[in-house]
Amino acid sequence: MQSFGLAFNRRFEQWMFLIIPASLVFGFLLSDQLIRFIDSVPYLFAFVTLTMAVGCGIQQLHQAVRRPLAIVWTLAIAHLILPLVALALGSALFGSDSPYVVGFVLFTLIPLGISSVIWVGLSGGSVPLMLALIVIDSALSPVIVPAGLHLLFGTVVELETAKIMTDLFIIVVLPTIVGVLLHELTGGRIQDKVKPYAAPVSKLCFVSVVALNASAIAPHVAVLKSDMARLVPLVVVLVVLCYLFGVLGALPLRNREMMTTISYAVGMRNISLGIVLALGYFSPLAAVPVVLSILIQQPLATVHHYILQHWFARNKNNNQVVIRQ
Repeated sequence: MQSFGLAFNRRFEQWMFLIIPASLVFGFLLSDQLIRFIDSVPYLFAFVTLTMAVGCGIQQLHQAVRRPLAIVWTLAIAHLILPLVALALGSALFGSDSPYVVGFVLFTLIPLGISSVIWVGLSGGSVPLMLALIVIDSALSPVIVPAGLHLLFGTVVELETAKIMTDLFIIVVLPTIVGVLLHELTGGRIQDKVKPYAAPVSKLCFVSVVALNASAIAPHVAVLKSDMARLVPLVVVLVVLCYLFGVLGALPLRNREMMTTISYAVGMRNISLGIVLALGYFSPLAAVPVVLSILIQQPLATVHHYILQHWFARNKNNNQVVIRQ
């Protein structure tokens, strides 16, 4: 059973570039059947977070939060530089008064995506730092999102702070605490013992989350077909720029682990929260870029994973300092 679990996990990672897009399509095609299970997404995410957290000790998390420059710089790229980029791109194509522009900017203001933990772990980044970034950014989101929208559009938004913090606690904080405690109580031995079982299950949970989110947004995307030709290319460009700015922002650090972590942190966002905000506080048209981004974000995360692996392998062969740990 152990060998089967490890083999399954390796195969999943090898074919991830097909599995993730396929799960999106699966979610769309079976939207009516799957949408009833959407409430299970936080708990599926929580298990994924727990699986990652058992590999982190208190000392590792302490080292992560002792990187204030990396944390501040990552959040500055994600929520200061990229909103201005999104505003400029959206305004240039649709005009500054378009509700689509609000959606583009909102995508860059919402918190970092929790699923980035999985990609950071798969790609050799720092899971403790990524967890710290998600917790800090999500905790700041009730300030960052309204302030950013108000500064750029003069719009006042009141968020359900208690609900956001409750979801954050269930999805990130609690499983991280449990995982770290298990790591400490077992002297770090638990990860190797549970990996043959927990790793494949967490991958299945991740696929389920992608499919369920796709089923939830399928009804919204179905009524927006006429706008797809104009919006999809810009959404693709914006998400690509998020990953690119993350890589460029990490280059001065000349460190593989930091480049991987920062690029995924900046590149991926909490789309579920973005959709709620867009549909709850703005014109439905403002939700379009946010809804479309979930179709782009995960496939591009797969592409980014393989680009990083090729980049690091090439530079390792060339003895470049950028791959130092």
